[in-house]
Formats: sequence, C-alpha cells, structure tokens
Amino acid sequence: MKAICVFCGANFNGDPILKQAVEQLAEVMVSRNITLVFGGGKVGVMGLLADAILDNDGKAIGVIPQFLLDKEVGHSGLTQLHIVDSMHQRKQLMNDLCDGVIMLPGGFGTLEEFFEVLTWLQLGLHNHPIGVLNVNGFYDSLLKQMDVMVEQRFLKPANRQLVLTSGDPIELVTLMENCIIKPDEVWFKDRNLT
Repeated sequence: MKAICVFCGANFNGDPILKQAVEQLAEVMVSRNITLVFGGGKVGVMGLLADAILDNDGKAIGVIPQFLLDKEVGHSGLTQLHIVDSMHQRKQLMNDLCDGVIMLPGGFGTLEEFFEVLTWLQLGLHNHPIGVLNVNGFYDSLLKQMDVMVEQRFLKPANRQLVLTSGDPIELVTLMENCIIKPDEVWFKDRNLT
C-alpha cells in the first residue's frame, strides 16, 4: 500500500486519546512508507494528522477546494497540495491518489466522504480497502447500525465485511494491507439478501 486517504474532522475536541491515535497512525504510515492523502486542511484532526506525518519526515498530499483555501484553512507546508473546484472533485481526486481509505472521528463531512467511497467500492468502482479507526469506541453506534442494515436485509453480509475496523492504528493498517476485497456487486439483483 503506497498511499492512504484519511477522512477526518476539521475540528478537534481536545481528546488526548484521539491525539495519541492520530500520532500512532502517522508513525505507522511513515514507517511503512505510506503517503497520506487528505482534505488539505491545517485545522482540526486533519491538521494534527498532516503535521504528525510531516514531523516524522513522511509525505502528505492535500486536496482542497478553492473556496476552502480562500477561507485560509489550507495547509501550506504539505508535500503537495491540489486545488480543485468542488467537494465532489476533491473526493474523486483523493480516491484516485490512494489505494486505501481510513475514517477517523469527524462530523457530517467525514461521514459523507466515507460513505460515498464505500458505496463506490460496493458498486465495483474501485478496490481500495476501507477502514474505520474506531478510537475509544467513537463509531460503535455507527458500526452497530451497519449490523442492523444486515439484520433487516438492506445490506448483504459480504458488503458489511468490506468495512475493516480496529481501535489500534497498527492493527488497522495491517488489516488493510492484507485485505482481499470481495464486494457483492450484484447486490441489487438478489431480493433475498441471504
């Protein structure tokens, strides 16, 4: 794995456990020569992660829409910064530049980015492993909702298994490196889902 796209918050709640997880993720990525691809911001969890990567002599590639750069939230010290016109172009380019995706804690934007690329995987539009770094149980309820989708037969078990999860950054990156992607691309043809 050469590059991982990380979706995460433009805010940071001050949680020392989250900060430690971000620093551990940066360390494991740099030690395995994995480039960070992210939203290009200098604020929040995004900024913490980019700074941790750069402080460890790693590579960080940002992708930011012009309107966010105009609001002075762009990170100026990156290995590379791509400026795009829209949020959709941002997601597409981040996906094109990576070969794996991780979601860290964040808000609506983080979830929107994550679920769009997860849907693209389900549809066979890419084959990147997708992981959730579930820091201190942050995403427990969301992961449970995915299980409810399977129980209620709106999601096939094979597609639920596309979401790799760990609270440990080293374990999550290792799971992603060893993952074999097998989406059920005919999910819409089978009405039984079992």
